[in-house]
Amino acid sequence: DNFIRGSHGITVVCDMSTTGLEVPEFLDGVILPGGMPGTVNLEKNKTVQAFIDSAYERHEFLCAICAAPSILGHKGYLSGKEATCFPGFENELEGAVLSDKYVVRDDKIITARGMGVATEFGLAIVAAFLGEEKAASLKRQIQSL
Repeated sequence: DNFIRGSHGITVVCDMSTTGLEVPEFLDGVILPGGMPGTVNLEKNKTVQAFIDSAYERHEFLCAICAAPSILGHKGYLSGKEATCFPGFENELEGAVLSDKYVVRDDKIITARGMGVATEFGLAIVAAFLGEEKAASLKRQIQSL
């Protein structure tokens, strides 16, 4: 029951499920992986929605890649914010100032276009949580361009 097969046929073992999970008192942020149908499944999950809403209300980080920024768009959380997503999902980013950049950070919201820029997305998250210096150090360590 702890195994999940993704849309590309890769099976992962889950440490836990969202069943019975509650939003903690302290939360640094929420990171939403993209892809389909995963994005749709995340949007349907009430526990995931509670985490997203809590992070937004507490002005904590919301990070989403690929199709997942659409979840934030549907909630109105991108209104007036610069954001990006996987090409073809732009209409789902309701109220956003659309960008063609690969990764965009606007205040506490970080969005990225897709798997091809996952390293840059991850480095933007590291910079947001731990600082630019730590992100630059990590970038050198992994020899990212």
